[in-house]
Amino acid sequence: MVLKNIPLSFVLILLFVSACNSTKKTENNYVRYVNPLIGTDFTGNTYPGAQVPFGMVQLSPDNGLPGWDRIAGYFYPDSTIAGFSHTHLSGTGAGDLYDVSFMPVTLPYREAPQPLGIYSSFSHDDESVSAGYYQVLLKDYGIHVELTATERCGIQRYTFPEAEAAVFLNLKKAMNWDFTTDSYIEVIDSVTVRGYRFSRGWSPDQRVYFQTRFSKPFTICHIDTTAITTPEEGRIGTAYVARFDFGTKEGEQILVNTGISGVSMEGAALNLKAEVPDNNFDRYRLQAEKNWDRQLSKIEVKGGDRDDLVKFYTALYHTMIAPTIYSDADGSYFGPDKKIHKTDGWVNYSTFSLWDTYRASHPLFTYTEPERTDDMVKAFLAFYDQYGSLPLWNLYGCETDMMIGYHAVPVIVDAYLKGIGDFDAEKALQACVSSADRDDYRGIGLYKKYGYIPYDMEKESLSKTLEYAYDDYCIARMAEKMGKKEIAERFYKRSQSFCNLYNPETSFMQPRDSKGKFISGFTAKDYTEHITESNAWQYFWYVPQDIDGLIGLLGSKERFAEKLDSMFAYAPDADDNLPIFSTGMIGQYAHGNEPSHHVVYLYNKVGKPWKTQEYAAKVMHELYLNTPAGLCGNEDCGQMSAWFVFSAMGFYPVDPVSGRYEIGTPLFPEVRINLENGKVFTVLAKGVSRENIYIQAVKMNGKPYDKSYITHEQIMNGSTLEFEMGNKPGSIWYK
Repeated sequence: MVLKNIPLSFVLILLFVSACNSTKKTENNYVRYVNPLIGTDFTGNTYPGAQVPFGMVQLSPDNGLPGWDRIAGYFYPDSTIAGFSHTHLSGTGAGDLYDVSFMPVTLPYREAPQPLGIYSSFSHDDESVSAGYYQVLLKDYGIHVELTATERCGIQRYTFPEAEAAVFLNLKKAMNWDFTTDSYIEVIDSVTVRGYRFSRGWSPDQRVYFQTRFSKPFTICHIDTTAITTPEEGRIGTAYVARFDFGTKEGEQILVNTGISGVSMEGAALNLKAEVPDNNFDRYRLQAEKNWDRQLSKIEVKGGDRDDLVKFYTALYHTMIAPTIYSDADGSYFGPDKKIHKTDGWVNYSTFSLWDTYRASHPLFTYTEPERTDDMVKAFLAFYDQYGSLPLWNLYGCETDMMIGYHAVPVIVDAYLKGIGDFDAEKALQACVSSADRDDYRGIGLYKKYGYIPYDMEKESLSKTLEYAYDDYCIARMAEKMGKKEIAERFYKRSQSFCNLYNPETSFMQPRDSKGKFISGFTAKDYTEHITESNAWQYFWYVPQDIDGLIGLLGSKERFAEKLDSMFAYAPDADDNLPIFSTGMIGQYAHGNEPSHHVVYLYNKVGKPWKTQEYAAKVMHELYLNTPAGLCGNEDCGQMSAWFVFSAMGFYPVDPVSGRYEIGTPLFPEVRINLENGKVFTVLAKGVSRENIYIQAVKMNGKPYDKSYITHEQIMNGSTLEFEMGNKPGSIWYK
């Protein structure tokens, strides 16, 4: 923590709290390695505020200005704060939420023209962050703000100077994609207010209810209302802004405790009563820290330098930001059918960035969060019941229809094949098949008719074909395991649709029209409407279900290896106009976007594992840094970080439902995964260093091991995987 220009009274308070907490620290204290500022600069789009693992509340500062850089509310290069709101998205590149925003001030306050409005300047010298805690000095008012959270509540502590002070509650302001459609504030008594904010943006119908309890009575409440109108609909609602006035003494502290709910104001009150019954900021901060430490201790790493430890545990922290809890303390939640439902012993979740997270985040959860994995599958099935299909990218009980594929399927199938949970497998398979057979949805009918999606009839045709094919393979795997032979055969056949887009003349997957003709004027490095956020170089490798079949299309392992080499060597031209998601480039490989994430591991398939080791190490060391700009692409609700967590342990799920993990190169001398079954999977890497990235020999449970992958069963059995490392390519797995 760095403190400058801070009153002695506040320093003494912090020292007292620190001294009290130091006697209560958990034994491991992994939270000391978490830096929530990583990703708040460049393209990471993360936020630095307070949250507990998978919490409904993400209480974080907002700079108050719109723009893609500020899509998570906070951008490290900025110097203003215009409020502390309770909901944020982690690295999605989509601007929504920012709900229930409070801003403490002293009178007279500073106000700029919209969109900034009421604000204060701040300095990073007066800011401190850790897992579950955020603190900053609002320089223009001399107010110290501290934030912490429980699962459904945000707790703010303001330390004031002697002043006429006020706290604004702004339900009117909206940023980026967000638009307020209606709101309400009701004063219950001199310390309690409640209300709601409805909005649309990425989520077409987001509803957040709240109840707030101040620790000190306000002397007066001013409420301002403005009609909300649109040219098409006329008046649609009311925008509320409230100001609560207080007289404060030097060093006086006021707590602002807020429970939120997607169900009702009564639900928010219930959540507040259940999770924050009293005005004790330090208790909830310590509770959040212990919660994080317990979660982070599920994977123990030893050795390495401090930056590597910070990168690892911050990445693990980021994997636990989303999905988010989306049911009240009593199990009630708002469904996509716009009705209130109630869980039966499970927790509902939302904020599923499935196009990203099925690749590595959800496979990681099968080890770190098996109980939550079961609940997430149940959440999918409830969504299916209420909406008619599995979720694609759901947010606050609504389908955003963002991205492509039907990637709830691999999450369900991975859980089923690993024997996780007690969800209804028959219903789950039915939901998968039904979602995959929607003929009128995003070209699925065309895909079934032609064996691919014609580019003259549907946008993003190439990407959709390849992604549907993978999801179909997942359905086939589940059906086969359940003895559903007819379903398995049908979807295994569909999973081979990638072959229909391979053009042997160009040796790429290539868009094809409804008459069977490949698109003319094709250039593999171009970004076009036919390929989702990528180019033909990046999507060529997207056949995780059948890498051997992809090798066969090229003709040999040698040609496949040559094409991989070209992928990493063919750098964009200086004048290429690369899209915003083409970051973390190594040749045409774009680590900043998910379609590339498995590609470095494909060298294992062609007998050149040392190249997998080289590129995995390069990405870990050069594209993940312990700085605010330390992520080379959108965090995407944990996927960018899950890649690092797996890779730093030394393996990665190229095919997320296969139960196999391709071996890369470990980052640490020792890694221990503490499994729910009481066993410990251990990875040892003798001699590993920044130079010693090459595997010389491998043992599994003390015996020589000759495979380039490990299995789910080996992990769950608590095996010990041992690597001998060196600074030159070893002879292991050479073909």
